[in-house]
Amino acid sequence: MRAAGLSLKEPSALPGFGLSLGYALAYLSAIVLIPLAALIYRAAGIGLAGFADVLGDPRVLAALRTSFGIAFAAAVVASLFGLLVAWVLTRYRFPARRIVDAAVDLPFALPTAVAGIALAALYAPNGWIGSLLAPLGLRVAFTPLGIFVALVFVALPFAVRTVQPVIGEIDRELEEAAATLGATRAESVFKVVLPPLVPAVLTGFVLAFARSVGEYGSVIFVAGNLPFVSEIAPLLVVIKLEEYDYAGATAIATVMLGISFVGLFLINLLEAYARRRLGHG
Repeated sequence: MRAAGLSLKEPSALPGFGLSLGYALAYLSAIVLIPLAALIYRAAGIGLAGFADVLGDPRVLAALRTSFGIAFAAAVVASLFGLLVAWVLTRYRFPARRIVDAAVDLPFALPTAVAGIALAALYAPNGWIGSLLAPLGLRVAFTPLGIFVALVFVALPFAVRTVQPVIGEIDRELEEAAATLGATRAESVFKVVLPPLVPAVLTGFVLAFARSVGEYGSVIFVAGNLPFVSEIAPLLVVIKLEEYDYAGATAIATVMLGISFVGLFLINLLEAYARRRLGHG
């Protein structure tokens, strides 16, 4: 029997399959599965009626729509611009390229609260960017648009770093061959370059969306946090905890977990389908 092209009994530098699988499952259970199970168990205590009350709260529904809707839009934009940034960093050599490449990772290292304060200062009506947008009638800070900007900021590195290695593996001779056969630039891009990148772009979208849905620190400083307008679901969970409404907090968290799981599962199915169609899996 073979797994991933290797016999389970074939000698390797890693421990045997059984031991490796045991460690992997133990680690996954301790870090991920057990905490999530505890959350679901705690939420189950309120019963179906409790969940119905939570989901029937217009404020909760508005916060969920804000969180998931803007997270989806931010993930789409981050994926598109992440593809462009990754292409430029991989295919071109220009001064300060390494500095730009390192700057992509700054949202990873920057505390989210600091990022939120910086974005609020920049996009406030009297900020550097906000003061330029104000005469145009555009207001970013303390609006849902501010949430979108913050989520794109934190999600962009996931999109870039997922696609960048795949771009580096594309053989340029394929593009040259397409041009030799008479393909235009647009045809070369859409028929030769982009198809191998689709699975990686979808993976980057999944990571960006997952990161955006749970983002809290950078959003609360730039969102305004107005109920029914710019209040996100994670903030509502914190509010419930401060009110000692642990049942309500766990119910909202469980609903977020369920929606996120279903959404990520469907996107992963789409990614797997794309890999099969393109011959990558």
